[in-house]
Amino acid sequence: MAVTSTLPTMHWDRSGLEAEGFRGFAPFSALPNARVPVGAGVYVVYRDSDEPPHFLEASSGGHFKGKDPTVPVPLLQSAWVSGVRVLNVGKAALGSSGRRGLYKRLNEYRRFGVGEPVAHWGGRYIWQMSDSQALLVAWRETPVQEPRLVEQAYIADFVRQYGKRPFANLTD
Repeated sequence: MAVTSTLPTMHWDRSGLEAEGFRGFAPFSALPNARVPVGAGVYVVYRDSDEPPHFLEASSGGHFKGKDPTVPVPLLQSAWVSGVRVLNVGKAALGSSGRRGLYKRLNEYRRFGVGEPVAHWGGRYIWQMSDSQALLVAWRETPVQEPRLVEQAYIADFVRQYGKRPFANLTD
């Protein structure tokens, strides 16, 4: 399953993600006990609802280095992509030590969301959603591909289809 900048149009629903090799679809709270791979890969945050979101005035995210992750609700509203359940596409490289990967990166994301001051600033918009703890996480290992390039290709495909990045992706 090679992902390049010329990948065919992906279906951004659960069956499309599963066809692309994404597994898991576990709530954040279940991640510590889920069978998340330790290798490099990409992940998505998936909302199993078509209902419009309700945004909170304050984020539940951790204040890493004392910085508040809260953003104004109008900014969240303008970033929302209606009709799409994928809210965030992320990557997890192994890092220079070779000990990072999907399990560690997703655990940091989860911990940030429950208020721990963890370095996971990316995707922080989801922690201002009233249903953030019901969101699901799915992952796909990329053992022979650079996770950053796979992430970029997915985001580019999303932008081609919807005209903007997934809700919680602040950069391409």
